[in-house]
Amino acid sequence: MTGSFWWDLAISIVAALVLAWLALGTTLLILRPRGGLLREAVRVLPDVLRLVRRLAADRTLPRGVRIRLGLLLAYLAIPIDLVPDFIPVLGYADDAIIVTAVLRSMVRRAGLDPIRAHWPGTDDGFAALIRLLGLNTQQHRQRPGPKGL
Repeated sequence: MTGSFWWDLAISIVAALVLAWLALGTTLLILRPRGGLLREAVRVLPDVLRLVRRLAADRTLPRGVRIRLGLLLAYLAIPIDLVPDFIPVLGYADDAIIVTAVLRSMVRRAGLDPIRAHWPGTDDGFAALIRLLGLNTQQHRQRPGPKGL
């Protein structure tokens, strides 16, 4: 290309990073929640983060599921994102989409019961999570209330 090995290497690395970013962006666009679900995803994100931390620590889940959840926590902890978090709404959208994709794969592998057991939020938040994951509302039953109520 330029005749200099180092310039060719730098251009190739930049081109590869741009292509990887475009591929990830396209994947996120395909996996994104439809309709108003993205807004709901951002709303329940704090509860979902606590849920993911609890699920990652649950030794009863298969190792592959826990590894995925651990990698998700690492991705969320790293300050470099696909879309920077300082961009209003869109900054957290990539996090919400990736969390959704990982939780969908977790439900396929381990079922919905661990999510129900570890959910830290309200029943409305749990229902929003079910919609976000694209599960049939008849697939889950209401969480039991505290004993004695």
